[in-house]
Amino acid sequence: MNIIKNNFLYISCIILLSACNLPSTETIYDDYTDYDNDYDQMYSDEYGQENQPVTAPSLSIDIETIPLVQPDDLEYLGAFRLPDLDGEITWEYSGHGMTFYPDGDDGGENDGFPGSLFIVGHDHYLEVSEITIPQPVISSNLEDLNIAETIQPFSDIHGGMFPIQDMALPRAGIEYLPPQNDQETGKLHFTYGQHIQGFEPSHGWAELDLSDPQPVGPWVFNGYTNYATNDYIFEIPEEWADKYTPGMRLATGRFREGVWSGFGPALFAYSAWDEHSPLSPNSTLNTITPLLLYGIQNPGSTDILSDESMQMDGYQESDHWWGGAWLTAGDKSAVIFVGTKALGSSWYGFPNGVVWEYDCAEQDPPTCPDVPEWPDDNRGFWAEDYRGQIIFFDPSQLAAVATGQIESYEPQPYASLDLTQFLFAPYLENETYKRDIIGAAAFDRENGYLFMIERLADEFKSVIHVFHVNSNQ
Repeated sequence: MNIIKNNFLYISCIILLSACNLPSTETIYDDYTDYDNDYDQMYSDEYGQENQPVTAPSLSIDIETIPLVQPDDLEYLGAFRLPDLDGEITWEYSGHGMTFYPDGDDGGENDGFPGSLFIVGHDHYLEVSEITIPQPVISSNLEDLNIAETIQPFSDIHGGMFPIQDMALPRAGIEYLPPQNDQETGKLHFTYGQHIQGFEPSHGWAELDLSDPQPVGPWVFNGYTNYATNDYIFEIPEEWADKYTPGMRLATGRFREGVWSGFGPALFAYSAWDEHSPLSPNSTLNTITPLLLYGIQNPGSTDILSDESMQMDGYQESDHWWGGAWLTAGDKSAVIFVGTKALGSSWYGFPNGVVWEYDCAEQDPPTCPDVPEWPDDNRGFWAEDYRGQIIFFDPSQLAAVATGQIESYEPQPYASLDLTQFLFAPYLENETYKRDIIGAAAFDRENGYLFMIERLADEFKSVIHVFHVNSNQ
């Protein structure tokens, strides 16, 4: 197979997108000209070279075919607003991580929405707060929406493991999971990362008491680059995990715009509690099973090797998949990813259509175009248009990957849902650094509620949309 290594990371004059930052007339740049091959070496020496990527075992297990959740099964219930807060850490520029907690908000039964949500706040800090779930309202007027209340204020659940304010374009994911094995309490499992990474410890867990989170970790995935592992986290249904990924109840992954994470969203099943509980800081996670990877992890390489024969249908370099969930409704099931889908032509350069050829600075003389004026001065991957979207995957195909019966890049989405009709601000906005429409997702499996973040929809705050996943359609 002719595998093309997409080496944009190492070329000269790469500049980070300044998405998700407060409005400013200053362009946020980082020049990686001097990294070249030293970047690969820097991370592969410590984590990459000595660890071989874990591959799915080849198992003769009959894959059960089950009915699939279809887009029409998602009934829109409305939206609610996040609390108004003063201070530096607020709900502005939020949206990176969210999880449902079934035992939160004792009074939630009264409005039909029991439980609570833990959500990651402002992306300069990525701290976590717990809020109530008010009754959602269907309205095009934000003022009609109910407002959530704070149960636990913002907290640094990782205890300073990650220098968030020194990280370039940081990201985070969280997921609640009940006690596993000999654990006495449920945990908030987390992952933290940033735009440029290699093989760094990124996953851990914390207690639910945000005033005393007692974080444990961080850990690194054996042999896999951060570009494929450290953004979203969600629960795997217990019955499915028992059959296809024994002991592994969490799914995690990442889709990095560009080509570094492969040509589609990555997903891995993993466990951190059945090796030694808890693992010591900076340990290597070995209990992992690939479920989706649109390419190949070459040992020690910080980017996933891929070509068009291994890409997801409809893939564009300018896509942004920020969250995911494993939906179940009666006997139906689906794995979904939510995010911002690029449409039309795409390019590397600037949002106003100015193209920046990857080798323009290496020409003699350089052929790079002039950098446009603000707010069109952010260089990265862009497209003609964008839509908030959900894409649906068949869990039986992921089971076939987990048992080694098909390759990790063979599953394809069987359906998609355009979210535009439900959204308050379904567009990007360079002036406010709104680079993504949809953020994280969370799922209440018992009651069938899917929660989804719309970013910068309530001025600079996020709005939470709620769907019910029906089993009778």
